[in-house]
Amino acid sequence: MSTIMFVHAHPDDEGTLTAGSMIRAADEGHRVIVVFATRGEHGEAPDDLQPGESVADRRVAEATRAARIAGAAGVHWLGYRDSGMAGWEQNHHPQAFLQAPAEEAAERLAALIAQERPDVLVGYDWHGNYGHPDHVRVHQVVRRAAELAEPRPRLFEATMNRDRIRRQYRLATASGVPDAEGFDPDQPMNDGNPLGTPEAEINLAVDVAAQVVRRREMMACHASQVADIRPWLELPLETYAAVFDTEHYLEVGSSDPMRPGWFF
Repeated sequence: MSTIMFVHAHPDDEGTLTAGSMIRAADEGHRVIVVFATRGEHGEAPDDLQPGESVADRRVAEATRAARIAGAAGVHWLGYRDSGMAGWEQNHHPQAFLQAPAEEAAERLAALIAQERPDVLVGYDWHGNYGHPDHVRVHQVVRRAAELAEPRPRLFEATMNRDRIRRQYRLATASGVPDAEGFDPDQPMNDGNPLGTPEAEINLAVDVAAQVVRRREMMACHASQVADIRPWLELPLETYAAVFDTEHYLEVGSSDPMRPGWFF
């Protein structure tokens, strides 16, 4: 049995990016640990918030339920505040993840690595897939924490396969899928860069087709985030599976071409 640690910026990021791999790892008997840098304070505020309940409280509860579905052995929080999207005034909040000294945040994560002793550590690609400031900071912090760790875990970075997404959306548009038109993974995202990573630069394609139903259940746990989550959940299962049956990763230090495979 090995231990794998996934580091995410906000609750629901695991649902859209690595949920299938988390479920598969747990199903195969590995210890799955998930770490969230923030509690997602600047997500959508649901209509049914209870007196005294904050957006962050709701999102923590949702992430906890999702982790339970994944079979995760532990959930940790680095304790920073959601920075909001690029250019928001919340970027400058003194407790925002974006304002945290990278070395300090890396040391916090390194302490969790020392506690959980993962064999595999998973962060984000260099621009956090679409340039969200907290996602970019996750990339930086995970890289540095891996350097501080002893022994050093194998390091992977979750990404989106830009070429595959382009093919999928062209097919969806040609097939008349509602709302498919107008999406372009090559257009500038939050940081001015295209979405994800070109297929030629990706090292690992993980088959999570067998985990699609539970992956969808994990995503549904984050129901408060309507704009980000509901459109995916409204897809027919067959279409949903075609989008989410494979997850893609960069292996830091590898120049190998993309291969179907697994972390272990």
